[in-house]
Order: sequence, then C-alpha cells, then structure tokens
Amino acid sequence: MKMRNQWPVLPVVAGLASGLLTGCGTEDGDSGGTGSSVVMGMSDDVLATDPASGYDPGSWLLFNNVFQSLLSFPNGGTEPQPEAARSCSFTDTSTKVYQCTLRDGLKFSNGDELTSQDVKFSFDRTLKINDAAGPAIMFPMLDKVEAPDAKTVVFRLKVPDATFPSKIASGAGSIVDHRQYDGDKLRKDDKAVGSGPYKLDSFGDDKAVFSVNENYKGTAKAKNSGVTLKFFHGDQSALKKALQDDGIDIAYRGLTAKDIADLQNAGNGSKAEVVEGSSAEVQHLVFNMNDPVAGKLGVRKAIAHLLDRDALIKDVYQGTATPLYSIIPAGIAGHNTAFFDTYGAGPSRAKAAAALAADNISGKVALTLWSTPSRYGPATDQELKEIARQLNASGLFAATVKSVAFDQYEKDIAAGKYGVYVKGWVPDYPDADNFTAPFFGKGNVLGNNYSNTTITSTLIPHTAAESDRAATDADYGKLQDIVADQLPVLPVWQAKQYAVTRENVYGLEYCLDASTVFRFWELSKG
Repeated sequence: MKMRNQWPVLPVVAGLASGLLTGCGTEDGDSGGTGSSVVMGMSDDVLATDPASGYDPGSWLLFNNVFQSLLSFPNGGTEPQPEAARSCSFTDTSTKVYQCTLRDGLKFSNGDELTSQDVKFSFDRTLKINDAAGPAIMFPMLDKVEAPDAKTVVFRLKVPDATFPSKIASGAGSIVDHRQYDGDKLRKDDKAVGSGPYKLDSFGDDKAVFSVNENYKGTAKAKNSGVTLKFFHGDQSALKKALQDDGIDIAYRGLTAKDIADLQNAGNGSKAEVVEGSSAEVQHLVFNMNDPVAGKLGVRKAIAHLLDRDALIKDVYQGTATPLYSIIPAGIAGHNTAFFDTYGAGPSRAKAAAALAADNISGKVALTLWSTPSRYGPATDQELKEIARQLNASGLFAATVKSVAFDQYEKDIAAGKYGVYVKGWVPDYPDADNFTAPFFGKGNVLGNNYSNTTITSTLIPHTAAESDRAATDADYGKLQDIVADQLPVLPVWQAKQYAVTRENVYGLEYCLDASTVFRFWELSKG
C-alpha cells in the first residue's frame, strides 16, 4: 500500500460502488487539447514512471493521466465507472470472477492497438516483477487473468473480494503496451507508453512535460493543450516563491500550513486563490507491540489519554487538518469514533496516570518518538515534537523526538528498532477496506508486530466478500473497537486538501476528491 503522502471539494459518495455490476461507460471523451498549457509545481517527487514499480502520490499522479485502467473514479465519486472497459461485472454470486469487455478502438499513444492481451500482460507483469516499491501488494487475491478474445478480460480470484473493481480502478490497474515493456523487469529509461488522456513527452530531475494524447478514447475531455509538472523536491519555500513569481500556475502538495493560512487571509488583493477540499489522507502514531516500552498497553493508553489533537492542529497545522478518532476516516462508509468513545477528546492526566498504574508502571516513562522529514507532510517533525511536549507536560513521560531520512526510517522499522513512529496514509481507493486490511490484515504494512485473529480470520474476510458495502458497517465497527481497545495505532489527524492557483486557472475543484485522482484534463487557463 501507499504509506503515501491529497482532496474532495465535491461530496464523497458513500459505499463501494461496484456491487456486483459496473455498468456501461459514458461517451468517449474528445482528446481536445485546444486550451493553453498549464504549469504545476509540487514538492513530492515522482519516484517511478513504470506502473509496476511506483506506489507513491507523485507516481500515481503520472499514472492516472498517462495510463488507462479498465475502470476509473468519476469527479467527486467513489464508485468506479468504465474507462478502458465498456462494461465490467462479477459473473458469479461469490464475487470471485470478474469480467470486463473493452471499448472499441483503443490505442496506445504510439498508435499500437490495445487489446485484452495488454490488460492480461499488465497484471501478470506487475505480479511477476513484484517490486518492493510497487503495487503488487494490492493483489494477493488475484489467481489468474484470462484473455479469451481480444475484447474480453476475465479475472479469477482466490478469495471473494467485492472491492476488486476499486482496486483495478486505481493506479495499480494501469495498462501498458506489451510490445514496449519487458514482462519480467522494470523499464529504466523514464519513458512511458500508455493509452490515457496524456502522453509523457519528457521526464527529468526538475520537470515532466505532458501533452494531450490524440489516440485516447475514454471518458475524459482535455481542457488544456498540455501540462508541465515542476518538481521542488521538498523545498516548500521555493514552491511558494515560484507561485508568487508567476513561475507556476498551480502549487499542489507541499505548501506549509502557515503558507496556506497566509494566502487564505491575504484578501482580495492577492493574485492567488486557495482551493480547499476534504480528504481521506490520515496520519497515525504506530506502536511496536514487541517494544519493551511501547509494547505495554498502559503506556499506549496513557499516550491516548494525553494526546491533544485540537491543540496540535491549531498550533502545528493551523487548522489545515481535523482531529481523527478512528482508523477509518470521516467521509468513508464504515467510519465510527471508537477512539473518541474510549479515550475522549483529551487530554486527561488523571486517566493517563491511572492507565500507567494499572500496568504497574511507575516513574517517568522514557520514550522516543521517531519521525521522518517531508515524507508524511512538511510539518511531521514539528508535529512529533508537539506530541512529545504534550506528553512531558503531564509529568508522566520523558519523551524525545528523533528524525531520520525515509530510506533509513523504513529499514529501521522493518528491523524493529522503533517503539513509536509516525505513518501517513493516502488511500489507493475510497473504501474502508483500504484503511483496515493493509494495517491489520496478514502481512500488514505497519511492521509493528500486531495481529488479531478475529480481525484477520473473520472481520476482514467478511467485509471483503460483501458486495453490499453498507452491510459491512457492523463488522467495521467491531474492527475499529478492537483496535481502539488494543491500541496498535493511535489515529492523529485527517487532512484537508489544498491547492493554490493563479487567478486565471480553473477546474481544480474537479481534481481534489476522495478518489485521490488528480485529473490533468480538468485544468484550464484563461
């Protein structure tokens, strides 16, 4: 999954959406491209141009515009709709066989015909390469892909999975040209051949240039003639300056909370406009259950009772996030407030002290909170320092913060060196399954040595198999209650989404929703 570092301006539609059937698609989009080109800057890097590898926000931004998936998420919606496919549906009541029929006339940007062979090749390739930084982890349920004819694709699953349509609608479902990619190794030339609305003209250290793909057939209609994506590599001040100096039209992902607050309060004289939306991006504290300190339930409960989310969001994030009291964020079907119900809004020193005493813990608890700069948001280090300050102010903790580069951070987590550390999560698809199975299922991505057989053997399989997503609420409620009681993670905040534009740029409200798909084709420049 993506412990990735995102936006609905439009309301989130509850529920999965596909049920047993994903219906016919809308009319093919005109390749368009008659408008002006748009220049966008972001602090995230694009770590891969090959869909078998990239599993980060920047890479998926590229994939969602250069490649097609069989299904896609419409503006403001969480229900996948046909894109490269004309129609898709489960063909059995057990949700283990999923079949799609392709649109007519599909071509890649180089003119090659796109057939079911390419779809099969793309999924087989991702699973065979199984890149550690790639999305193969999303498809443990996939047994085999069949292409009985040029227009038909059949997915046979090992276990029922009603969320499978949402998974293949994500960047993980990107279709590549089998003539242009090796089946058993990644492409290394920073080029990409897809059938999406845009084609990648060039990719370098500082920018990527996209133009409209004239061969595209699908639901999108480009409102510009191209997009240039400038990379600021975590340099927030340079990103802000580029916006102020007319070097970019849009600043996306990377401005500090203070920058956003300043721009929002600038008034009518400012040439910049802040576009805000809600988000399903979340951040948690993670506890290593085998750690001699954080592994004690009394310590974890004390932290839960002392965390002041409101103060954290006010002082560090300046109102650009909201308190999170559940592992499933607000706006996603199945959300409850288990952590609020169990620990309150806090802080409560008395309850924290009682939790420590109940676990026979006396004296100040020495604790290190581990952070990594930039990866989970530009204020992560500051956030962890504020949490440490809150813990220490109680007189019950002697907490410190250490921050290390992301590569080392991930290695140390895998080696079990950290007791408490931070993880951010940007969903792959807008369903409660994506906030539970990756964290608490078998082989979960947190690396914190937590396992609960009720969750892994009963609740996750039951929710995955249920095609009526509204019927999963009770099981997801039980799952959230178990996690709140056992505390392998502590939810901290849920993001709001922001982008800042020059005054003559339009369409961002259609790019920032719970699907996490940033749609280049919706942007226009006056």
